[in-house]
Amino acid sequence: MTRALILAAGQGTRLRPFTEDRPKCLIEYAGRPLLVWQLEALRRAGIEDITVVTGYRADQIEGVDVATVHNPRFATTNMVATMAYGVRAFDGGDDLIIAYADILYETRIVQQLAASSAPLSTVIDLDWRSLWDLRMEDPLADAETLKLGPDGNIIEVGRKPQSSDEIEGQYVGLTQVSADFAEEFLRSYLELDADGPYDGKDRDNMYMTSFLQHMIDTGRPLRAVPIHKGWLEFDTVEDLTTYRRLGGQKRFQDQYRSGSQDLS
Repeated sequence: MTRALILAAGQGTRLRPFTEDRPKCLIEYAGRPLLVWQLEALRRAGIEDITVVTGYRADQIEGVDVATVHNPRFATTNMVATMAYGVRAFDGGDDLIIAYADILYETRIVQQLAASSAPLSTVIDLDWRSLWDLRMEDPLADAETLKLGPDGNIIEVGRKPQSSDEIEGQYVGLTQVSADFAEEFLRSYLELDADGPYDGKDRDNMYMTSFLQHMIDTGRPLRAVPIHKGWLEFDTVEDLTTYRRLGGQKRFQDQYRSGSQDLS
C-alpha cells in the first residue's frame, strides 16, 4: 500500500494577495482549491492514508476532510523540516509519497510514481520547457539542473544551470520513499549538522533538492520517474494569472479527469 504526505506549511509570500488569508494550497483554480484537486488525484490512485503538514493559516486546512499535523515553526523553517513533522508517515508501514502543496497533477502521474520499486524515486518532467516557456520570459532564470546517469538514476538535481544542456528534465515535487527505506530517509535528514551549510542554507531551511542531492552523494540512488507534462506549478501570482488568462480552467478540468498528457 501507499500513503501520502502533503507539505503545506509555507506562507506563500510570492502568491500574495491571494495568500493573505489562506495557505497557498487553498487558492482556487478551476473552481476548487488546489488541495482538493490533489486529494482527488491521490484518492483516485488508490491512496486513502493522506496527511497534510500545516503551518501558515493551519486553521483553514483543518476545515478540509484530511488528517493534519502541524509545523509550529513554519515561519522559520523550510520544506524538509516541514516533512520531518510528519514523522508517523515514516514508520515503515507503507510506501510514502511526499508531495508539494502548490502543484496539481494528473492521477496517472501518481500511479507511475507509486509503481516504482526503487527505495527512493522522484518524478521529472521531460517536457518541462513548454511549461517554463508559458510561465516566464527566461526559463533558465528559474529552472534547476537535472542530470541522469546511464542507469536512469538522477546524478544531479537542484543546481543553478549555465545552459539548457544541464537540464534533462525538471523536478516536479513528487517523491516516493519505499516502506523499507522510509525510516532511514527521515533519519538521514535528522542526523545532518544543524548548521549546514547545504547550498547556503542550514538544516532547517535547506531545499528539498539539496536534501535529495545529499542522498545521491551519500550513496542512496535516486530513481527518475519520467513524465511528459500533466502537471502545473503555482509558485507566483504570475503563474495563477497566466493559467487563468489562457482559459486553462475548463481545459484543466477536462484533461485532469480524462487523464490527458497535455495538462500544461
